[in-house]
Amino acid sequence: MVLYKLEDFDPQYRDSFEGNEIKGLGVYTEGTDEKIGTVHDILVDDQGHFRYLVLDLGFWIFGKKVLLPIGRSRIDYASDRVYAIGLTREQAENLPEFNESLATDYDYEEGVRGVYRNPQYRTPPVEASAPVESPTPVDAPPIESTTTTTPVTTVAPTYTRDTYRYEQEPDLFDLNERNHQKLKLYEERLITNTRRHKMGDVTVGKRVETETARVAVPVEREHIVVERTTPEDAGRVVSPAEANFREGEVAHMEVYEEMPEVSKEAFVREEVSVKKVVEQDTVETQATVRREELDVKAPNLPVEER
Repeated sequence: MVLYKLEDFDPQYRDSFEGNEIKGLGVYTEGTDEKIGTVHDILVDDQGHFRYLVLDLGFWIFGKKVLLPIGRSRIDYASDRVYAIGLTREQAENLPEFNESLATDYDYEEGVRGVYRNPQYRTPPVEASAPVESPTPVDAPPIESTTTTTPVTTVAPTYTRDTYRYEQEPDLFDLNERNHQKLKLYEERLITNTRRHKMGDVTVGKRVETETARVAVPVEREHIVVERTTPEDAGRVVSPAEANFREGEVAHMEVYEEMPEVSKEAFVREEVSVKKVVEQDTVETQATVRREELDVKAPNLPVEER
């Protein structure tokens, strides 16, 4: 069976975990809360299913890496920890060392699985349930684990290189939903946006209007004034020669008056500029949104929320 490193299989795997990073999490024992190591890498099969966590025990055994089947782990994102189920620190030290060059070799993998099939590496039962039966062994030479202490031996199971499937050993490779539950609470929120729509058309043009204008024009008008006066020597006797009586003698004078003349001239009264300006305003709108709240029902049971 072919195994791949998670990042080689899916370089964007972090998007699938909503930003949660598995690599680098500390690995601890359950119960004693003793640190075993850190998650160095994850091995997946050709379908992308998690199969093993590669644990780095380097903080006390320099450079040694071991495999932990995914079914023997419990990932706690709240505390950024991975708990190794049914595995002690001493047992971790005695696990076969991870060999990248043999990661896809059936015999190598079978040697690792053989160690975990040993009853001392099994998960203690959490609740009453039907026991998970181990594969029925057949007679075969024992497979020794590569450890520095007393080797743990096991026998080959009934399945073979051609028939083995990870699903046959849920104790090792089932994610165990009970230990990996994540309840997502959803909430709706309003997403605002604006949409332009046409309010109408504005047409700016010119038209000619007429009106009657009135203006006052000062004019001059001449008229004749005839004045009659009594001379100082009125009643004085004149000689016949001085008294010249002539008929038809007249005085002629021209009389004028001004008439208003009206003409028109055009001039610039004002200039008009046409442009658009954008005004900003805030309007309120409302809609009904939903939100999920956590409802924990555990009568008389201690529950800790983090």
